[in-house]
Amino acid sequence: MKTNLLNRRTLIVAAVGLPLLSVHAQVNDLGDAINKAGRQRMLSQRMGKAWLALVHGIEKSSAQSALDKSMALFDRQLVELKAYAASAEIKETYSKLESSWSGYKGALVGTVPSRESAANMLHLNAGVLALAQQGTVQFEAVQGKPLGKLVNVAGRQRMLSQRMAMYFLAARLPVDAATAGIEIDKARTEFSNAMLMLHKAPETTPRIEDDLKVADAQWLFFESALKKVTLTESSTPKALIDVFQASENLLQVMDRVTGMYSSLKT
Repeated sequence: MKTNLLNRRTLIVAAVGLPLLSVHAQVNDLGDAINKAGRQRMLSQRMGKAWLALVHGIEKSSAQSALDKSMALFDRQLVELKAYAASAEIKETYSKLESSWSGYKGALVGTVPSRESAANMLHLNAGVLALAQQGTVQFEAVQGKPLGKLVNVAGRQRMLSQRMAMYFLAARLPVDAATAGIEIDKARTEFSNAMLMLHKAPETTPRIEDDLKVADAQWLFFESALKKVTLTESSTPKALIDVFQASENLLQVMDRVTGMYSSLKT
């Protein structure tokens, strides 16, 4: 009987105690603000991935749960970040994000997920991501310390994991497969470079390093899933499911890593 590698990976994640997106109810400090602002980036991409999984008809229960929970968490964190924003510039960013999110949210829940609506969903997704990125960078600048950059970079890894999976699923519809291939390649390079940076950072504790090694293993599985077929070939449902599940596993690890960086004291 063949070993199910994806199930084994899930067990690895569970064994080291990595709860998915464990958050508290308010922004405590700037490290936490950077973490949550960065998590908004990830949620924008995770929602798009889950929506596209529903279009494909794969992992229906998991995809719907991911979409619903991500939308609820995005709403909650948006309120928290707007309340915490100290400067007029940051407040303006989150007011714009609130407006952009309203349009994206409408596209996610206003119609049944379909190939015909996918291009519009991706367009609105990009607007939300850009503003969430802007807010994260602004909070990092306010902190102005190397640790803030590490929280930003580690948190961005969460987003990249979801972005690669989202574009993988988009390319298989296909919706703008050429752009999808470019975006996946860019994200893959950025992810690999960022992992090297995190490993070398003097602020990385032994405990964080242990989890980064778990993330390295998850990344190998995820990258293998992405490479199973070229972007111009048709995909089996299993290939799509492998990418969906591997991206979820990698997200769990990197969310924990980001939380540990944000909890370090400067």
